[in-house]
Amino acid sequence: MPRIPRFFMNDPKAAYHVISRTALPGHKVLGPEEKDYLLNLIRWLSQVYFVEVYGFAIMGNHFHLLCRMLPEDQFSDEEVKRRIKLYYGEKRKIFFYEELIKKWRTKLGNLSRYVQDIKQRFSRWYNRRVDRRGYFWADRFKSVIVETGEALLNCLAYIELNPVWAGIVGKPEDYRWCSLGYRSRRGTGKNFLSLNLGLSRWENKSEKERFELLREFVYGKGGLGEPEIGTGEIFRQRVRHFTESLAIGSKGFVNKAAAKLKGFLGLKRKKKSKIKSLAEDANMVFL
Repeated sequence: MPRIPRFFMNDPKAAYHVISRTALPGHKVLGPEEKDYLLNLIRWLSQVYFVEVYGFAIMGNHFHLLCRMLPEDQFSDEEVKRRIKLYYGEKRKIFFYEELIKKWRTKLGNLSRYVQDIKQRFSRWYNRRVDRRGYFWADRFKSVIVETGEALLNCLAYIELNPVWAGIVGKPEDYRWCSLGYRSRRGTGKNFLSLNLGLSRWENKSEKERFELLREFVYGKGGLGEPEIGTGEIFRQRVRHFTESLAIGSKGFVNKAAAKLKGFLGLKRKKKSKIKSLAEDANMVFL
């Protein structure tokens, strides 16, 4: 039976929370060396693909990635060529022609190809390293559609808190394989991570100020430091929405996602039993 195509929402406010688990048994499949290699892959390919990365967390048997695919038409042919060269390396000679550029433009703006590239390259490296064959990653990656703004900020906080809730560290910035830890070590200068979360109250803030606001927000949601009483526990009770929902965001955004999903599935109005409470069936939530 052929796979059902993955549902993507062609909306400038749509980001994606990607989760992918290993197929190998145990909770410590990914050690320090594996995590470093996977992080370097994500960092490099994020400069190749048309993607804006907001955050990540690489754990012992899975990883989280929060990102938004950028519109293909905002990149010139010269920029596409530059990214192809970055992908293959300067030593490789490439003959560019219109059809090739068109093909790559489509590829570079595709979330599935981006994540697939990360996972396949890691699998080949890992299998060579330990002299094994077979699948490394379990099934397809999971993706949750996240509206930019408040929902994106909350989802990013959930991702940053993964190593804390797993009991690995007491503070997320002490874990170098999550984005808060990465930002703490690399600073807020030029890197592959973005803090343009779509929050109007952050618009006139510097990168350093945004980083401090993010850290403060994560601490509050995680019950770290001195947050409001009960904030951390309430947030933990809601974390399943960040991994099990189809879409999270405002009511308008989620209703729009539900309508697009209905069209994607080819549901007709007469099939009332199938389209009734579509948002609930798809496990969509409002933040």
